[in-house]
Amino acid sequence: MLVKEALSLSDDKKKLEEVLTHSLEVEEDLMRTYLITADNIHEDLELKNRLENFAEGNAKRTDQLINELKELKGE
Repeated sequence: MLVKEALSLSDDKKKLEEVLTHSLEVEEDLMRTYLITADNIHEDLELKNRLENFAEGNAKRTDQLINELKELKGE
């Protein structure tokens, strides 16, 4: 029974790692998109600023996800 529980925990850990890794990729992609879009905006400084703020939020979540993945892997 303990082996089965250990395998289940291992499977859960692997699934969590996959979810966190996917989330990290999404956040990084959104951050790039916001920054590229903001860089191309010249007429609407308010919109440019909002997009840059969105990217900063993505950067913070990216750091949090990286830390969670490191902790999950025992680094």
